[in-house]
Amino acid sequence: MTTKSYMVKGMHCASCAALITKKLSKLEGIGKAEVNLATEKAKVEFTGETLTDEALNKLLGQYGFSVVSEQAPQAAECTAPVIDRKAAAEKARQEKEEELLAQKAKVQFALPIALMVFVLMMWDIAAQSFASVPNLPIPMRLFNLISMALATYMVFRIGAPFLHGIVMFVRSGAASMDTLIGIGTLTAWLYSTIITLMPEVREQLRVPDYTYFDTTIVVIGFVLLGKYLEALSKMKTGEAIEKLIGLQAKTAIVYDNGNEIEVPVEQVVKGTMLVVKPGGRIPVDGIIFSGTSSIDESMVTGEPVPVDKKPGDPVIGGTINRQGAFTFTATAVGADTMLFRIVQMVEDAQGSKAPIQNIADRIAAVFVPAVLVIAALTFIVWLTVGSAFMEFSTALTFGIMGLVGILVIACPCALGLATPTAIIVGIGKGAENGILIRNAQSLETLATIDTVVFDKTGTITVGTPSVTNIVPLDVTTTADTILQLAASVEKHSEHPLAQAIVSAANDKKIALSAVTGFEAKEGIGVQGIINENMVRVHKPEKNEQIMAAVGPLQQHGKTVVILEADGVALGLIALSDTIKPEAAEAVRELHSKGVKVIMLTGDNRLAANYMAKQAGIDEVIPEVLPHQKADRIRELQQDGRKVAMAGDGINDAPALALADVGIAMATGTDIAIESAGVTILRGDIRKVAQSITLAKATMRVIRQNLFWAFIYNVIGIPIAAGALYPFFGIVLNPVFSGIAMAGSSVSVVTNSLRLKATKLGG
Repeated sequence: MTTKSYMVKGMHCASCAALITKKLSKLEGIGKAEVNLATEKAKVEFTGETLTDEALNKLLGQYGFSVVSEQAPQAAECTAPVIDRKAAAEKARQEKEEELLAQKAKVQFALPIALMVFVLMMWDIAAQSFASVPNLPIPMRLFNLISMALATYMVFRIGAPFLHGIVMFVRSGAASMDTLIGIGTLTAWLYSTIITLMPEVREQLRVPDYTYFDTTIVVIGFVLLGKYLEALSKMKTGEAIEKLIGLQAKTAIVYDNGNEIEVPVEQVVKGTMLVVKPGGRIPVDGIIFSGTSSIDESMVTGEPVPVDKKPGDPVIGGTINRQGAFTFTATAVGADTMLFRIVQMVEDAQGSKAPIQNIADRIAAVFVPAVLVIAALTFIVWLTVGSAFMEFSTALTFGIMGLVGILVIACPCALGLATPTAIIVGIGKGAENGILIRNAQSLETLATIDTVVFDKTGTITVGTPSVTNIVPLDVTTTADTILQLAASVEKHSEHPLAQAIVSAANDKKIALSAVTGFEAKEGIGVQGIINENMVRVHKPEKNEQIMAAVGPLQQHGKTVVILEADGVALGLIALSDTIKPEAAEAVRELHSKGVKVIMLTGDNRLAANYMAKQAGIDEVIPEVLPHQKADRIRELQQDGRKVAMAGDGINDAPALALADVGIAMATGTDIAIESAGVTILRGDIRKVAQSITLAKATMRVIRQNLFWAFIYNVIGIPIAAGALYPFFGIVLNPVFSGIAMAGSSVSVVTNSLRLKATKLGG
């Protein structure tokens, strides 16, 4: 099965997206199609051979749409795919800006006319309602002729896309927002033209010399303004992707036999030695070969504090070197870089649909046909029932106003934008803060989480052992001496505990001694000769004096080794994985949201309880083997809990996959983007609580958007139909329907953009 992404042109509303989805899904060779109105993209899954753009456009062209495939990068051995993505993004933005300029030109022409006519229309209404307001200083006949000329140009020139919507509806039966506006304005124009140019018809129908040219002009003007403001706002929702793509460096400095050569970054291949100067942007992912630096990784990880780097440390393409020059070897370029994978993940996530959107999709699919039926019934009821209680001319007037008003106010744009705009902004906000959300479904589920299960090692703890205690057993031996002797021997070992002891000595700047006759005894310890003394570092033996000192340390889950010289025990060194500095704060933040925190670990109960107590964790499930972790997650779910599992994304994969939301704690360039619904860059577990905050805020905005999208129509359509007339004598002028329709779309997009200001925490 092959999946391709396409840019879609010609979409205006939710019903457009629903129509394209329906037509593509029925095409032979396509298994599934998803169309996103906010991103103006379609994701198509092909069951067999991929169809050409020409074949897709042949189908969609008859409905007024077209698609252009987004070329997916095929190779990762150079940086060209990222450059291509940047060029494509710039081209897409340029095309949207050109479309906006064209829309702006229409608005600049139509809006002043619409405002002028609107003022005159309000003046005429006021003059008829209040004796103190003088009549218009223009003869009605002349006003109608001028209005007819302006309305004709507005309908057939400025409003041509709306008329095209009618043509598509007649030819294919597919209705859209443009169909609604087109039928409404054309009906008002046609009626008014007949009344103006054929007075005998007006006299025969006994209708007043009242036209709707002004309504037609104002409705088209305000609808165009609404569409322009909507398009302007939608461009802002994709800023996160643009910022990420913009992080890619344009050039790189290649180090070649002592020479430094600046080349375009797309020429960089894996294994190239590169140089980065202070203030320079790191072009690709790699490993530092020489030099030290402090690197600002905030734009990728969301961490504000620069990270100190030394030889052997990884660097991420797109980040900024704040101080110090260094050389590094390119280890990942093109589609393999962290930056590219983040861009791809965020883009895919922004284009995905949350389950809550299914409600809007189902309604949008039947909305436009239903509105057309309601509008037609409204017109018929006014002519039949209405004319029984009032003059036919008045009933006809109200019928036309109801027909036009319903068609205008019922625009489903706001309904189609309610969910995707919030998803785009929410996922983009997360990406800017080092929280990568894989899809909209993960985001929606994350908002319902009431239990977070943490793996211990590498999640709650740092993940590497360090020296925590040095206990002399001889009054003449100092802690520094114990560390110096132990580290001197252990520096010849590759065991993680040995490296921790050597690291502790280096941190204290303790000079190590030369060792001869080094020997490692597997499962026991190491030994070597220092200054003619046999020095051993080994596991505790069953010695009462030693075990009395070892016992309390082991009860806290620490690993203890004995330093011995010529058979005499000089001291103990205790080592332990240490809790992350931010762990306790992260747990407190989760508690503040009413979330229960559980630690799942393979460690013994004593060690697990000790760590859990330091972090303030509610419950510990110890001594669990990796393959049993998923069983524990399942048990929690069976108890009715909504569970998020946070782990390293590799050995916790089964539990991450089974949890309602899997959260992978990723560090450096070793990122497990594909292993979970959410990936936390740099492993800061405080971001688990922040991701829940973001999810809740996004879902809250979606619900608000859906409320406003529905409320405009639920209240507006009956009023436009004339539901208030029997009680209050009020009939909604179609002009106000146009204002309400534009307001609904703009308010939904603007509400989504508020997510950018959401405070996620420290």
